[in-house]
Amino acid sequence: MIKIENLNVNVEEKEILKGINLEVKPGELHVIMGRNGTGKSTLANVLAGKDKYKVTNGTVSFNGENLLDMSPEDRACAGLFLSFQYPVAIPGVNNMYFLKAAVNAVRKSRGEEEIDAVDFLSMIREKLKMVALDESFIHRPVNDGFSGGEKKRNEILQMIALEPKLSILDETDSGLDIDALKIVAKGVNDFRSPERSFILITHYQRILNYMKPDFVHVLMNGKIVKSGTMELAKEVEKKGYSWIEEEVAEVA
Repeated sequence: MIKIENLNVNVEEKEILKGINLEVKPGELHVIMGRNGTGKSTLANVLAGKDKYKVTNGTVSFNGENLLDMSPEDRACAGLFLSFQYPVAIPGVNNMYFLKAAVNAVRKSRGEEEIDAVDFLSMIREKLKMVALDESFIHRPVNDGFSGGEKKRNEILQMIALEPKLSILDETDSGLDIDALKIVAKGVNDFRSPERSFILITHYQRILNYMKPDFVHVLMNGKIVKSGTMELAKEVEKKGYSWIEEEVAEVA
């Protein structure tokens, strides 16, 4: 699926990522945890192809292709999806129009016929049920006037509609109450399959009470310094990150 090797990234001449190595295979859910400013969102944004990030070393292979050579649009069409930490509102752009255009862009890139309005509406009604959103939401401007939880659920709706191969969820759980958290987690769980992979970026372990990750990684100072299973996430929740810093210092 995706293989990251020795990835180094600068932002405005400052080195943020300092040799990231990570491989995510089909069907796997990987969690990346860490404090603010450790490079978690930088990694997500680099993979999605956002500008202002300069890759100074390393490679990223996505299904055998050089991801770093692709435009953001080509990455999306190839099956990569990024859920934003702070979803933006797009006043004046109808949510259904936005979703239909995105879905058809992906279908076109695959050589498939575009889906018409009637079939799209039928399809999206089923997807709405997966994230507990009323049909009225797809007739409103994108994220305009949505609550924080509604914005996050709308992001998951976009993911489900686009059917990406790799979904990168950047702090999708931030700012959610427990009910919204459960809905978002269920939407992701219902979408999981042996062909689809996920990278979930988070500060906290609580969303993992409703998901089953295959691997958990801790990012510090631009590097993955520790990897494990769900037990690692529980230990971080219980003890914080200081004990890992001490381990890293001892090795250094």
